[in-house]
Amino acid sequence: MDSEQIIQNYPWHAQPWHLLSSRFPNLGHGLLFYGQQGCAKYEFAERFVAWVLCLNPQPETACGECSSCQWLKSATHPNFVHISTDEDAKKPNAKIKIEKIRDLLPFVQQTGEGWRVVLIEPAEALNTASANALLKTLEEPGEKVVLILLADHYLKLPATIRSRLQHFALDRISPTEAQHYVQQQLPHLSVQQIDLLLNLANQMPLSAIELEQSAWLAQRADFLKDWLKLVVEKSMPLHFATKWSKALSFADFIVMFEYLLGDVVAYKLNQSLKNSDLDFQALAECYHLEQLFALYTDLQHYKQLLAQNVQSQLVLDQLFMQLMNVEPSSS
Repeated sequence: MDSEQIIQNYPWHAQPWHLLSSRFPNLGHGLLFYGQQGCAKYEFAERFVAWVLCLNPQPETACGECSSCQWLKSATHPNFVHISTDEDAKKPNAKIKIEKIRDLLPFVQQTGEGWRVVLIEPAEALNTASANALLKTLEEPGEKVVLILLADHYLKLPATIRSRLQHFALDRISPTEAQHYVQQQLPHLSVQQIDLLLNLANQMPLSAIELEQSAWLAQRADFLKDWLKLVVEKSMPLHFATKWSKALSFADFIVMFEYLLGDVVAYKLNQSLKNSDLDFQALAECYHLEQLFALYTDLQHYKQLLAQNVQSQLVLDQLFMQLMNVEPSSS
């Protein structure tokens, strides 16, 4: 665990922290921390783990100085187990293997001095077998054991697991709170720029701050012009594909394109736009909704190809030809 992260305290965590710290140790042994990416779930969990294990805890954080805190900083704490997907399998569909859960049994059933804590993330990575194994652990833990699960989407967890955990939402952030935090971290930005970042980041401040550094953010309007030109003039798809493969990495381009495609669909459906600073009218008039949904389906396929190391230029060439070959929309 990173010692800097242990003491990091985000304002939107104040209420769940108060609930946890005021009720501990009368909480039950199974906790679920959940919320969208960008709400600092992992940092909150680190802070709570350190606080539970600390020999001299303060109201808001671990002391950072005792032997327990030092062990955590050096990742050698005998009373803490962190379970995740294998390091070489950090892919969207990577799973937590049943062996890792089975190996917990001696740890959670032993007796001894002090608390023992298990952190499992992402909890959605539990497969059926590992979730069933965890169920047994949740039903019969030893004394002074806390099991913490982290999840983006808690409804993806089996109901049998969810029902045995106390739930704490970590992404309850008001628009004002989000605006204020991003403004503090990025004081050079205007209110409109911050609104845009939060729009793109589903109102999650940490994701918004990360987006500000993205290579594609400043290129969206240029790409939108090229996209419209391609559709209207129906020429040079490979020229544009080559241009954008040089301008952005394939991964960055796909992220940008997914945001923009989503807004073309939103415009057609009269919904609010994430890219609130761009004009989608002309492009939206070129497509039927069915064509846009087909593009979205194909985009998910292209993302899979990216994960499989398919040559990105071939994928881009195919995508740009697909963007060009549309029938004019009448809707």
